[in-house]
Amino acid sequence: MSVSEMAPEVAEVAGVMHGTGSTELSGTAGLGGNPTVALGGNTTDVRRVLLVWDAPNLDMGLGAILGGRPTAAYRPRFDALGRWLLARTAELSVGSTTRVEPEATVFTNIAPGTADVVRPWVEALRNVGYAVFAKPKIDEDSDVDSDMLAHIELRRRGAGLAGIMVASADGQAFRAPLEEIAASGVPVQVLGFREHASWAVTSDILEFIDLEDIPGVFREPLPRVSLDSLPDEGAWLQPFRPLSALLTSRPAQGVA
Repeated sequence: MSVSEMAPEVAEVAGVMHGTGSTELSGTAGLGGNPTVALGGNTTDVRRVLLVWDAPNLDMGLGAILGGRPTAAYRPRFDALGRWLLARTAELSVGSTTRVEPEATVFTNIAPGTADVVRPWVEALRNVGYAVFAKPKIDEDSDVDSDMLAHIELRRRGAGLAGIMVASADGQAFRAPLEEIAASGVPVQVLGFREHASWAVTSDILEFIDLEDIPGVFREPLPRVSLDSLPDEGAWLQPFRPLSALLTSRPAQGVA
């Protein structure tokens, strides 16, 4: 599904997220160092270099690489990612006749009973300069894909995008919309782990950047094993999710 062909309910999500509906998100301090207008504000005179981080998807991918929950050494450093975004924004600003600013948003789900655990992480992100869109994890359908697509579509309006980076391996949600944006002439980069984003790695129109190749994002090298580079003695590949998830998953998620 292309961004311009998003279903009406996705467009409605944009209104809720950005203040044109019944709910409005407050403004945050932008990565550029200047206070930004609330996400629903008038920013038609500013072209955005937009970073969208799909936390549920990337958490799953990182957990698969590590074989469990990451320790401090293997958690992404968002300050390093922010500095990289600022440098990328400076590159894309050269020769622009309109103001170009970076904007970074982390989209995440909050499972019942985890608010106190997640709160320090959310507050740390906001202190660095990221906006956070948090959504309750009520059931299997409570993902944030439509919210991310709505955010991207809103930022395309007005002055538009100077560039976009989507950190996710979810090709089903993002491949077609990002290819449409890239075809319009906007530089598009997909950030993630090469093991889980072959749709972006092999794309002729999208640029893929492995998160581990961005300086400082990880303190230690990730213990990565892929089917293309197996050691002679073999390697264990950990499951993406517990087997017990089959009890609550949809029948269509079976393996042939």
